[in-house]
Amino acid sequence: MKKYIVELTSEERSGLKDIIKAERMAAHKRRHARILLKADQGPQGPAWKDADIANAFDCTIKSVERLRKRLVENGSEAAMDHGNRGSYRAKKLDGVAEAHLIATACSSAPQGRN
Repeated sequence: MKKYIVELTSEERSGLKDIIKAERMAAHKRRHARILLKADQGPQGPAWKDADIANAFDCTIKSVERLRKRLVENGSEAAMDHGNRGSYRAKKLDGVAEAHLIATACSSAPQGRN
């Protein structure tokens, strides 16, 4: 049984259709919109199975599952973007320490040093 059930509102459906019809739109966004429209379990949705969606759009079942999860947990805007982009390194210096480092690096060398 699916853990994340996609039930789109009429506004979400029309928004996804607009993404598909837009002249200038990233290919992954169009693909995500098509997948979500086929995965819609609501009264107006076709309620395709994940395997059928994966075959139709040449992707893996896991990709369809991840996209459904992103939609249910974070909304349609987050589902249109690429996957997890949250992995980044935290800064080692705060603003004050960074300013001090820049000031030290840009200052003249101490007496006796080149």
